[in-house]
Amino acid sequence: MPLRISSKLLKHFKNFCSSPELIMLFVYMKCRFSLSYRDLEEMMSIRGAKIDHATLQRWVMRFVSLIDNAVRSKKKPVGNSWRMDETYIKLNGKWIYLYRAVDSLGNTIEFLLRTHRDLAAAKAFFRKAFKHNALPNKITIDKSGSNISALNNANKELPQDKQIEVRQNKYLNNIIEQDHRFIKKRTKPMLGFKSFNSARTTIAGIENIRMIQKKQIVGSNDNTSTFENFAILLAS
Repeated sequence: MPLRISSKLLKHFKNFCSSPELIMLFVYMKCRFSLSYRDLEEMMSIRGAKIDHATLQRWVMRFVSLIDNAVRSKKKPVGNSWRMDETYIKLNGKWIYLYRAVDSLGNTIEFLLRTHRDLAAAKAFFRKAFKHNALPNKITIDKSGSNISALNNANKELPQDKQIEVRQNKYLNNIIEQDHRFIKKRTKPMLGFKSFNSARTTIAGIENIRMIQKKQIVGSNDNTSTFENFAILLAS
């Protein structure tokens, strides 16, 4: 299936020498596969185009937001039983924290990258998750004190009939822990990020392509590939 960019998105590619379709193809490839920018540079040369890895990186930094906006506008509702956990991402030789949540079927609910693992980070994650999704009935977390404190604070602001059941059960959190692997698989070839903004943007692209892969987008076809559903999304 050829990649076609919706006319409403074309304004974002003004003054770029390369075609929107070629740009978004390589943004997709970076976020979908375990490839470095130098791998992508070589693949460009195979196609007969000489574009260096720094330009490819700028494309990712510039255009991942288009994918994020498209996915959020077409994302299917998630379940009301959540599993939440954090995983580690390397930034300049130090660990930072990727907060993530999936529902009981493994569908991605939300993600947020933070420099610290603390109460402020947990609160920020749940605010973002609640803003973009309906309130869940229950959330399963690990033994983290900051996560339980953040949920207790959230429940204080909710009416009694809407308060969230909080469960601390490592076995039930296997779903989210297994799902972390798909994100870490993509970030591993990068050998760590050099800037927080680069990490945040790249991970947003990886997470959004992963949601397309999970068929979480309205209009996606269960019988087609991830790339074909990506193409359907950008053409709509």
